[in-house]
Amino acid sequence: MGIKLSPASPAGRWLGLVTAVWVQAISGNNYTFSNYSDALKTLMGLTQLQLNSLSVAKDVGKAFGIFAGLASDRLPTAAILLIGSVEGFVGYGVQWLVVSGRIQPLPYWAMCIFLCMGGNSTTWMNTAILVTCIRNFRKNRGPVSGILKGYVGLSTAIFTDVCSALFGDDPAKFLLMLTVVPLIVCLSAMFFLREIPPSKSAAEEGEETKFFGIINVIAIVIALYLLAFDVTGAHGRLFSQFFAAILLVLLASPLLIPIYLSVKNFIRLGSEAVDVEQTVTEPLLAAAEEAEKKVEVVNPAEKRRPVIGEEHTIVEALQTVDFWILFGSFLCGVGTGLAVMNNTGQMGLALGYADVSIFVSLTSIWGFFGRILSGSVSEYFIKRAGTPRPVWNAASQILMAVGYVVMAMAMPGSLYVGSIVVGICYGVRLAVTVPTASELFGLKYYGLIYNILILNLPLGSFLFSGLLAGFLYDAQATSTAGGGNTCIGAHCYRLVFVVMAVVCVIGFGLDMLLCVRTKTVYAKIYASKKSKKSSSNIVQ
Repeated sequence: MGIKLSPASPAGRWLGLVTAVWVQAISGNNYTFSNYSDALKTLMGLTQLQLNSLSVAKDVGKAFGIFAGLASDRLPTAAILLIGSVEGFVGYGVQWLVVSGRIQPLPYWAMCIFLCMGGNSTTWMNTAILVTCIRNFRKNRGPVSGILKGYVGLSTAIFTDVCSALFGDDPAKFLLMLTVVPLIVCLSAMFFLREIPPSKSAAEEGEETKFFGIINVIAIVIALYLLAFDVTGAHGRLFSQFFAAILLVLLASPLLIPIYLSVKNFIRLGSEAVDVEQTVTEPLLAAAEEAEKKVEVVNPAEKRRPVIGEEHTIVEALQTVDFWILFGSFLCGVGTGLAVMNNTGQMGLALGYADVSIFVSLTSIWGFFGRILSGSVSEYFIKRAGTPRPVWNAASQILMAVGYVVMAMAMPGSLYVGSIVVGICYGVRLAVTVPTASELFGLKYYGLIYNILILNLPLGSFLFSGLLAGFLYDAQATSTAGGGNTCIGAHCYRLVFVVMAVVCVIGFGLDMLLCVRTKTVYAKIYASKKSKKSSSNIVQ
């Protein structure tokens, strides 16, 4: 008898998560605009406002993520991944053709469309991954959100460092990687990632926590490895190729978990009889639970408006004050963070830095730490004391405001400090908001609710990057011979940072209000987890 790896088995569930991690590790291409924005600006003769509007077009693609949310309840995970990967191949492929000089620069409106397609492609990938994995690991929503969002944060550094290691800082080759790699990875993930029943026992939940800890350690090692490569300066070609090879090994190492579970399951079973028993029993249990849910739904006594913490339809969620508080605070955090990410290249040039790729990588790597640690830490404090998850968003808003003040002061090294702080806080914001939405409004329509929340990405990009940063930069800039403009000096972005610091203080107030309003929800979650743990100890 050979080792079987059913997608519905524990090993199959973890193999699905590993492929999801790989997809997330290549789906943060939207945050890499600074790596090739200067090439587009030069080729097309753009002003800073026009360039920022291109970056907004990229983020507007996320507004169409609503279609991915609607599809998440109607199409299988594989189909959603296929749509996203093909759309990204076209969107980034055309940008590569332009930057590499294979075709003449397209009209401005056409470039906006292809950047929009590239931006929208990630919403399909992220929706497929987040919705499927949070449903598969619903009892560890914080850690799974932190891991997946963490790898999105690392993806910018992965792309930037691998491209730098293999090809030098060539924007055309960088865009070629953005075109081809996500397509290959998504096509691979289509075979393994699907929605399956979550763990049913306290023992399985404990095993999940252990394995999430292992993946966290691997991810931190990868982040430190990337950071070491960034801070050690220029490297020779042979060393850079060795670096890229080791990085691929580290990215593949989480495969040891499903391999371990497959071998363990093979040893434990020992005979086909046990396999048959499990195959018959699990669907019956799942069917019984589903039937119980259906009885609850048709019971007229249950027909009432849901309260926070229960399953909401999208209309019911939009009718709550809590949804709009979460939406507004999310805008304050991610909108201002995107303004920094989209303008990192110009910020560095304005302060006299010739190579700005280090700031892009710093924001990415420290964004990873913010994402992965906040997911696990927030989950720990819910289980330990029922601490409302939004409190971590509030803390990140205040820290981000401090980061903007430091950047406005433009002291030596302030852009390094600011890039790190903004990366951490932006990461916290994403990783904490994802499970918070599922806890407040349920998992049934989570795909659509998530994509409505991330409308804040194009909205925030338009308000803070396209309008605020674009207009204020152009007001300080001088015209260049090619028809564009440039600005050198600390004054170029100072007022932008001050305004964004004030916005973050407003976001802090909204997050604290949400903490107060959801305190009872997290108290119930804490009581439920504590009761389940006590029952498990009694049974043992």
